[in-house]
Amino acid sequence: MKDRPILLLAVAQTLIWACIYYSFPALLLHWEQALGWSRADLTGAITLAVFVSAFCSPLYGRLIDAGRGALMMTSASVIGGCCMILLTQIEYRWQFYLVWGVIGICMSGSLYEPCFALITRARGEHARRSIILVTLVAGFAGTVSFPVAHSLASTFGWRGAVLFFGATAIFVVAPMMWLGANAVEQAGAHRHRANPQLSIAGQRYLRSPVFWCLALGFGLGAVMHGVTLHHLLPILSERDIHPEVAVVAISFIGPMQVAGRLAMMAAERHVSNHGIAVTCFVLMAMSILFLIGAGKTPALLVGFVILFGGAYGMVSIIRPVIARELLGERQFGAKSGALALVYLAGSASAPFLGSLGWSWGGYDLVLPGLVLIAVSGLGLYLVAQKTAGAT
Repeated sequence: MKDRPILLLAVAQTLIWACIYYSFPALLLHWEQALGWSRADLTGAITLAVFVSAFCSPLYGRLIDAGRGALMMTSASVIGGCCMILLTQIEYRWQFYLVWGVIGICMSGSLYEPCFALITRARGEHARRSIILVTLVAGFAGTVSFPVAHSLASTFGWRGAVLFFGATAIFVVAPMMWLGANAVEQAGAHRHRANPQLSIAGQRYLRSPVFWCLALGFGLGAVMHGVTLHHLLPILSERDIHPEVAVVAISFIGPMQVAGRLAMMAAERHVSNHGIAVTCFVLMAMSILFLIGAGKTPALLVGFVILFGGAYGMVSIIRPVIARELLGERQFGAKSGALALVYLAGSASAPFLGSLGWSWGGYDLVLPGLVLIAVSGLGLYLVAQKTAGAT
């Protein structure tokens, strides 16, 4: 079965996201109660992990180009699981931060970015459908993580929940990651022959305006998404949206991501990758306009959820596909890693940037700023597309 390795990667991605990423927000309140640390102290650890993940991204790209993607993703899953188990032994905040810093390294080697880079490098122009299949399954990682964490923590304490997640990463995720990633990598090995001058030639993309416009364009998209998601509850509260309605709205963003990916599958024969990328930026900007209007017309909140969730569901798939089209397949792992550095740095800094904007002028300043960010991201992407076409 041709897609069996992709299905293995899809399940592995679902579980690794549940174990080493979503476990943090799922257990945050338990840690706050048991450890006695402030929420700011605790959340600083996941911010550190994402920043570390961003700065390690170029390394995973080089390993993928060297044909070691499967080994890297498997090792990252095992080490990440060991770190989760190590969390049960921490006593001090510096230990908590240190362990999550190492988990950040594992994130850079096991989550979506390396998985999509490996698939794109191996399958080229046929990668989009495989990536969609992975995300359709892995989009439910949070759905798995939150109830499992709550049930285990309530029964066995937070340490029992963390032990379960760690063991799952080591004994379930790692074998599936190896089988799936290795099969994909080996099937695509014929596409890339060894070239001693490849590493030198491949670095030229860092001097390319196409690369930087693409990186900054999607990076702005990450900032816009991160600010909106992390500040959504206070934004809705400020607009007098009932708390229960706000929670329901947020809970539907995940399913809308899946809906956006299904829409991509349905339209893949009729809409180009470029058209999908432009649509993502336009929908992001429109979603914020709906959110701005939701204060006076609460029904607009439905439009916000549909557009915001759908756009983000598509952009996570289209980024590596567009990168391959505009930057080429040569040294694709390195290019993908460098692009991910900018994207993840934007995502990690988004909560702070949102708070900074709020302190200057409240959410009445932040929301129009997010529309401007989305439009600027679209402009940079269009410049990248035009420049790539001219060259």
